[in-house]
Amino acid sequence: MPDTQTQTPAPDTARPWLQSYPPGMPAEISPLPYRSIGELFEQSCKTYAARAAYTCMGKTLTFGDLEAESRKIGAFLQSTGLAKGDRVAVMMPNILQNPVIVFGILRAGYVVVNVNPLYTPRELEHQLKDSGAKAIFVLENFAHTVEQVATRTELKHIVVATMGDLLGLKGLVVNIVVRKVKKLVPAWSLPGHLSFKSVLSKGHRATLRPVDVAPGDIAFLQYTGGTTGVSKGATLTHSNLLSNMAQMGLWLDAAFIHRARPDRLVFLCALPLYHIFALTVNALMALSTGGENILIPNPRDIPAFVKEIAKYRINIFPGLNTLFNALMNNADFQKLDLSGLALTFGGGMAVQRPVAERWEKLTGASIKEGYGLSETSPVATANRLDEPEFTGTIGLPLPSTDVEIRDEDGKTLPLGEIGEICIRGPQVMAGYWQRPEETEKAISADGFFRTGDIGFMNPQGLTKIVDRKKDMILVSGFNVFPNEIEEVAMSHAGILECAAIGVPDERSGEAVKLFVVKKDPDLTEAAVKAHCAANLTNYKRPKFVEFRTDLPKSNVGKILRKDLRG
Repeated sequence: MPDTQTQTPAPDTARPWLQSYPPGMPAEISPLPYRSIGELFEQSCKTYAARAAYTCMGKTLTFGDLEAESRKIGAFLQSTGLAKGDRVAVMMPNILQNPVIVFGILRAGYVVVNVNPLYTPRELEHQLKDSGAKAIFVLENFAHTVEQVATRTELKHIVVATMGDLLGLKGLVVNIVVRKVKKLVPAWSLPGHLSFKSVLSKGHRATLRPVDVAPGDIAFLQYTGGTTGVSKGATLTHSNLLSNMAQMGLWLDAAFIHRARPDRLVFLCALPLYHIFALTVNALMALSTGGENILIPNPRDIPAFVKEIAKYRINIFPGLNTLFNALMNNADFQKLDLSGLALTFGGGMAVQRPVAERWEKLTGASIKEGYGLSETSPVATANRLDEPEFTGTIGLPLPSTDVEIRDEDGKTLPLGEIGEICIRGPQVMAGYWQRPEETEKAISADGFFRTGDIGFMNPQGLTKIVDRKKDMILVSGFNVFPNEIEEVAMSHAGILECAAIGVPDERSGEAVKLFVVKKDPDLTEAAVKAHCAANLTNYKRPKFVEFRTDLPKSNVGKILRKDLRG
């Protein structure tokens, strides 16, 4: 028999990323200390009671306040007779009511259905019907949308909030400005609705009863964007989200290997809390660490956004490529003191190298790109937070996460070969809500979620996305990936934003068309084409260039190529 004590263990070829982990990073997360998000919430609120939890428009809720207000919401919902596991929709922007409502729903044993407030009536009706939501909390600005569909859904309880409900006396002024000056509240009528304040009052007089919520119970129905057909609800359990928090908690620790960790982390929450990225990276991570979230209700108003940032010493900034780019083109942002910024986390879309390089030069903090989807709670991979380099990849799989690159037959491909990125881990959803056939298509028999993203893994375990299947352009039999074209184009100083799509072409099947928003008003089509010709092989070069004043974007600022395809 060989002497096993003297043998050197072979490298884990099935998990090459482990060799690239930060010092001390475990391969697996520990057993979860909490059974539910509500249990974690109550412990955090007890531990950090006096600390600021959320700040919005100059008003701060401490963790103690958050516990008290969310308790009222949960008690009210239980008093209506809703059964454990019933779905409750939340149609709110980033205002203080949002976390109060969401945590109240979870504590009471119900399921949160996050709704984009900008949904059309058609989109809202589909989501409410599909989820079977029995109640909805909506800001009055969007109540007219609920009015158009409410009678065709299972809604039994409608709660309408105003922008100023939790802002004290200042809230009266805010409501007048929102309604009368800015005229942001279209007329609406919802017979039988309750006001948010009356619900708090009713909840104050009721008692929140303890509910036995198991790790496998559903916490959120997180609806996907519907880019691959009808919008589907990703069924995320308490265990899914607690696992992702544990994974990110370990990863976050590495950010402070070479710098002091602040006593209290301050998160900038510019991405909407109804989106999975902000839900987990902002709301849940701040909850578990006792951090504060600075809520930005409207990040598209860049001048107002920059004024808000200036008031706080921000430590963690999750965002998107387009948001970073827009901020850097604001003169006041360029003057801010951002020395407290320990981590800029990029997700939702590819971070372009020219944007990352400018950001680091301006702020002193490199952008750490991560990757995930609604179906993965969301974070599956991330770049090391203890190294300054921008890798241009989506990083390494988090602890307890496996990533494989597979071909169309589901066969695992060797390192370096391009195929579909597939993910397995405790953060992968239980399935699509009431869609067993879709779930079977999405999750393989051995538990890997098929992302629909195309990429490859290098020998260090870093994964590079080359593009979505549906966005690939086929030029004379060659695969052309829009991300590559856009990254090259963005390195031109005269381009503010761009997007590449494929358009029909008689000679080559498809040709590349580039939509450009100018930074330099004198930029010409010839200059764009010459720049691309210098950096891209012939079949990848844009055949057509169209200048636009802006590009279509999703609610979180992701450029929508599908809208450009028309």
